[in-house]
Amino acid sequence: MKSIRRLRRYPTYVVDLLRYLRSPGAESWSSFSLRPMLEDKTATTGFDAHYVYLGAWAFRQIVANRPERHVDIGAQIGWVTCLASITKVVFLDVRPFSGSVEDLESRAGNILALPFADLELPSVSCLHVAEHIGLGRYGDAIDPLGTRKAVGELARVLAVGGRLYFALPVGRPKVVFNAHRIHDPTTILQWFGAEGLRVEEFAAVDDDGRFLRHANPRDFRDQRYACGMYLVRR
Repeated sequence: MKSIRRLRRYPTYVVDLLRYLRSPGAESWSSFSLRPMLEDKTATTGFDAHYVYLGAWAFRQIVANRPERHVDIGAQIGWVTCLASITKVVFLDVRPFSGSVEDLESRAGNILALPFADLELPSVSCLHVAEHIGLGRYGDAIDPLGTRKAVGELARVLAVGGRLYFALPVGRPKVVFNAHRIHDPTTILQWFGAEGLRVEEFAAVDDDGRFLRHANPRDFRDQRYACGMYLVRR
């Protein structure tokens, strides 16, 4: 279906190209190379609702709490580099960031063996990461219990009084190998509870891309691919 839509857009691309070449001031044909971009003529700006809303949700809370240092595990690097503008950030990933940004320290590391002491971290985030653990997508070891073990390891390092910002796909449980898992949102509550932690706030993006700041996890158990955001405290 997507290929058919692209084919339908080619005539408009060709018309625009010819109009450009015939316009005053156009470069010569020898200065051209072609790279058809056929998906961007839209009435509104497209966006991934999960990443846009979870990023804004976590960023606002971290700004409000102003930790001296924040540790992030595996988030999108663009979000992490922005976060480093308001606090010192340690970014941990099996594929560490090779660039250099002020107040951002990148380390190679595994979420199942975090290089931090028990109860060390007062501010930590794991956003749209834990659902991948154990599926091999990013070079990690195969482990069907990967997400559960990640929750346990995050709980181990969270300080007394600390804040963990945690997000992953929720809805009807499913494994989409090797992309991600979808978890029942109440299962995540149970896992954190078993680790002696409490979920202080739950926010979500539903299947229609709508963000709900104060939501009930039980209302998202029948979603296909929602995003659950958990503010976890010790």
